[in-house]
Amino acid sequence: MRTRTQIGIVGGGPAGLLLSHLLALRGVDSVLVEIRSRDYCEARQRAGVLEDGSVALLRSADLADRLDRQGLVHGGIYLQFDGQRRHVDFRDLTGGRTVTVYAQTEVVKDLIARRLTDGGALEFSVTDTEVADLDSDRPLLRYTDASGDRHEVACDAIAGCDGFHGICRPAIPPGVLTTWERDYPYAWLGILADVPPSTDELIYAHHRNGFALHSLRSPSTSRLYLQVSPDEDIGQWPDGRIWAELASRFKLPGWTLQQGPVLDKSITPMRSFVSAPMRYGRLFLAGDAAHIVPPTGAKGLNLALADVAVLAPALDALLHGDEQPAAAYSAACLERVWRSTHFSWWMTTMLHNTPGTDEMATQLQLSQLRYTVGSRAAATSLAENYTGFPVQLSAEPRRWVSGAR
Repeated sequence: MRTRTQIGIVGGGPAGLLLSHLLALRGVDSVLVEIRSRDYCEARQRAGVLEDGSVALLRSADLADRLDRQGLVHGGIYLQFDGQRRHVDFRDLTGGRTVTVYAQTEVVKDLIARRLTDGGALEFSVTDTEVADLDSDRPLLRYTDASGDRHEVACDAIAGCDGFHGICRPAIPPGVLTTWERDYPYAWLGILADVPPSTDELIYAHHRNGFALHSLRSPSTSRLYLQVSPDEDIGQWPDGRIWAELASRFKLPGWTLQQGPVLDKSITPMRSFVSAPMRYGRLFLAGDAAHIVPPTGAKGLNLALADVAVLAPALDALLHGDEQPAAAYSAACLERVWRSTHFSWWMTTMLHNTPGTDEMATQLQLSQLRYTVGSRAAATSLAENYTGFPVQLSAEPRRWVSGAR
């Protein structure tokens, strides 16, 4: 079956779904394909902290109804180390900027619901996805739908939003891309627990047993993490052992970690990865297809949203004969990507115990933590990077309105 659209989108995560919506606001047609089922996409547990600019972007795109009702606005984080817990006040340090705790799962639900309400072309549970003729002005998107029918879609451009293990980046010919990668010698064991949070804002804890993070999902649900080895067997971590280790790493006089049923648990390896350029011909990469950051800095979801905020107007301009925004897309995104990659690496190496290091390494980490909470300049740098920088939709916004042209 041969069909035609303006933009083919591979990947039904936040990047692909938001791009589809932003294009629709500009009157641009798209077809989005995703190998997973809708149920899977709406259930998988991922990041949960939105930068100030990401919230503004979702509001400007009329996607923030549930976010504004259910999101938890946070004005800072806690850094815990050396037997003490210190608050970093984002509002005070950045002139009022905040972050909002709202799970990626919920962002995806909101985007899918809106695209289906608006009549968007979303195909879940597809197989045998291919992209071809990427260096032509009519690249092709091929896939088999859930009913077994084979499709070939002629596009003006294709957006690869299909993650680190997707098919789009490997479709770029050898020698075009430069990649930088670092695997970390630790992972996160994360749990989702049916228990009210024991904190009002996130706690990042440096401990001799390893890093721990107390995050939130809602007033009744907590998300917590432990540093473990990348090859750790999750079967060796029954719920009781997890809660005991969390209690040990967060222990402070007069403070109690509330415990409850564990709803979900998994182990996530940690890596930094950047691939450049983020464009080849009429293929544009966005989100995890182009870059990965360790989750310590809460940047992955926000980078994906920022990428497509730049990409949507660039594609719109390309369709109208203006090549300049598309040509500038990669460089514009990579500036933010590298800043976020550095910040995520800095937070990660400051807070985690690296196997094989000595006591001097621990003391250097503690020195950095003391400086970060003791110096207004250092705390401001953390706050600025954590809350993020404004998302630029385009240098000269074109038709940033809902409805037809």
